[in-house]
Amino acid sequence: MMGRDELQFIDRTRLVFVGKGILVGGLTGIVVSLFRLLIEHFSDFIVTFYESSQHQPVRIALWTMLSIGMALFVGWLIKSEPNIKGSGIPQVEGQLQDEIDYPWFSVLWKKFVGGALSVGAGLFLGREGPSIQLGATIGQGVADTQKVPKFERKILISSGASAGLAAAFNAPIAGLLFVIEEVHHTFSPLVWLTSFASALTANFISLYVFGLQPVLYLGSLQDVPLSYYWLFILFGLVLGLFARFYQYVLLGLPRLFRHLPLPSYFHGILPFLLVIPIGLFFPHILGGGNQIITSLEQDNYGIALLVGLFALRFIFSMISYGSSLPGGIFLPILTLGAILGCLFATIAVQVFGLDPVYIRNFIIVGMAGYFAAIGKAPLTAIILITEMVGSLHHLMATGLVSLVAYLVVDSLGGSPIYESLLERLLKNKSKRITGKRQLIEIPITAESILDGIAVRDFQWPKNMLLISLQRGTQVILTHGETIMRAGDILLIMADSSEANELKKTLAVQINPII
Repeated sequence: MMGRDELQFIDRTRLVFVGKGILVGGLTGIVVSLFRLLIEHFSDFIVTFYESSQHQPVRIALWTMLSIGMALFVGWLIKSEPNIKGSGIPQVEGQLQDEIDYPWFSVLWKKFVGGALSVGAGLFLGREGPSIQLGATIGQGVADTQKVPKFERKILISSGASAGLAAAFNAPIAGLLFVIEEVHHTFSPLVWLTSFASALTANFISLYVFGLQPVLYLGSLQDVPLSYYWLFILFGLVLGLFARFYQYVLLGLPRLFRHLPLPSYFHGILPFLLVIPIGLFFPHILGGGNQIITSLEQDNYGIALLVGLFALRFIFSMISYGSSLPGGIFLPILTLGAILGCLFATIAVQVFGLDPVYIRNFIIVGMAGYFAAIGKAPLTAIILITEMVGSLHHLMATGLVSLVAYLVVDSLGGSPIYESLLERLLKNKSKRITGKRQLIEIPITAESILDGIAVRDFQWPKNMLLISLQRGTQVILTHGETIMRAGDILLIMADSSEANELKKTLAVQINPII
């Protein structure tokens, strides 16, 4: 039974958890850096191959057969371990909510190999989702090897996920915010401390391997004059509409792929074959799209070409991800947002007299706003783009566009995309009482109705036990007369099968205005 001693143990072992975060971050940094290197070298080979094979049908025929072989091999990996499908982020969230569990080593090597083949072959998939799952799986492996308590296992999984994103994009602060904003939806001192140590360590290794230049460095930027800021509001509205459409199409893909006369684990054959003509005609637009982002402003794309590029990237990214191949949507979303930013700014130059020097700014805010609206994680989006481009000149504009786009998606009924993907993953899963207890944390925010009231004056759900609250560094054992305050973190015991639903119920009850 978890009692006062274990809760105090959490408080006095922060240095130990930092050490474990460094361990997980170091291992994740090595694995994800190898993952990135393999993808980059494979992608370079693919581009060179397509460029030299445009008029050699024999080589194309041989490559077609090899592509089918790779698709069948990745399909076999998926069949043997279904939890490597897609980006892996919904699976990580499911693990932390006690909805999903899987053998860590099997997922680790199969996700690594399957992701490298799928992303490296030029499909419109990103490395960041697999990197996050690889990191989380390493955290799980460290926890299972050391046979740590359940709460510590979740902390190490979270720290691995943070390290995975940090190493994938050289963005440690975004990795931390992603875990807090997207995965946990709450602030836990021990989670953020361990995750931050892990992210910094993984990022250090990534920087050592790939250099100090930001992943999407676009050169120097100029501040956009305030007289143009009405364009950012309009752009936010446009991005919000496109983001809601993206969510709708992505979540509807399984209905389309069910019509294929193939087992679901072999659906990857379709994108592996369709990417071949794209590679032969447009080899430099293959992959997640980071090379497109860095070339948009330099290559002076026209409006028609930008529309065509967006349509192609949108459709084939849906085909790539909908086939359940191991690959993410993170970078493809950023690429689509960058294209929309360049398209909007190009139109603004011709219609509203926008200075062309600011096209680069719209590319940047387009990435942040589009991801903020689709993932409904604006803070992560803003900081991620800031770290990836290495500039602070766009923060005000990025915040404005992200806020407007977020509100548009919210008003249209959109939910966070990874949360929706997890719900779809768990749709047919039956629940049962496990008898296993889980400690969950519920923060009392400034707008909460619990601020200033006694424990006995709130009607708590029956399937839980409030055992204490954390106020700063102090743990207070609660009783009926205990007054709750904004900033407190409630520590609640529940059955592990009901913990996730209980968190959602309490979030609605104690924060009714949100």
